[in-house]
Amino acid sequence: MREKLVNLIIERLDRDAEQIRADFQTDKGVKTKFAAIDELLPEELARKIYVSFPRLDDMRLLDSFREKKYTSKAMDKFDPLIADITFAFQDERVINKVAALTGIEDPQGDPHLYAGGISAMAKGHFLQPHLDNSHDYEQKHYRVLNLLYYVTPDWNPANGGNLELWDEEVKTPVEIPSLFNRLVLMSTNDKSWHSVNEVTVDGARCCVSNYYFSPHSPNGYETTHVTYFQARPEQTLRRLVTKVDSDLRTALRKIKKSGFSKKDLYEGETTEKK
Repeated sequence: MREKLVNLIIERLDRDAEQIRADFQTDKGVKTKFAAIDELLPEELARKIYVSFPRLDDMRLLDSFREKKYTSKAMDKFDPLIADITFAFQDERVINKVAALTGIEDPQGDPHLYAGGISAMAKGHFLQPHLDNSHDYEQKHYRVLNLLYYVTPDWNPANGGNLELWDEEVKTPVEIPSLFNRLVLMSTNDKSWHSVNEVTVDGARCCVSNYYFSPHSPNGYETTHVTYFQARPEQTLRRLVTKVDSDLRTALRKIKKSGFSKKDLYEGETTEKK
């Protein structure tokens, strides 16, 4: 199945290659370049991926003032289709195709899913505005691109759970609805503030997340930072608390470059099981 998924993804990207390339490079008023590709896979297959998602109880709940969502990298415990769609984006052919569309230089995959995996957001879940960790788990390569594939059928933008890309001051967002069978490509750098607004309905907004890295800084200069959170503009007190928290974690990272927490990495097979 994974080989089929790889071919389908490449075919879809090829179909609208010039449009995707132009859309990604178009200035949309934020420091994050992005493009949304709808109908990535045949609808029946995309629905199978959604049905294959694990129960929420089988995933890890992250619950803090920074974020609330379910996540998992435990691909070996789930329906093989989940690993197949996740690692299809890590296939070298897909990586090279995406690089050609986005202009990434010397792209590197993320086979250990240091930054990737699957997620589900239920009612009341959210992700505060933040900058992603600048590097891979070995602190060797820069994070340069997020690939977010949404698979919840009939998801309505009014449900919340939508991706938001913010201006540099984190005052005004551009909202990208998390529509079914939509792939979003978005650049990451030291000004690519993004968030997910609160889910307001019952159900779960499910997403397959992948990230690419590069030895070249997306900022044009050397920089390093932890995942740095803020809060929404109207959350004045929370924004202050979150800034203190982010500054403290940044200071600790300078003391110990590898960080103090255990790295959450996928250690299973990355090849397709026959």
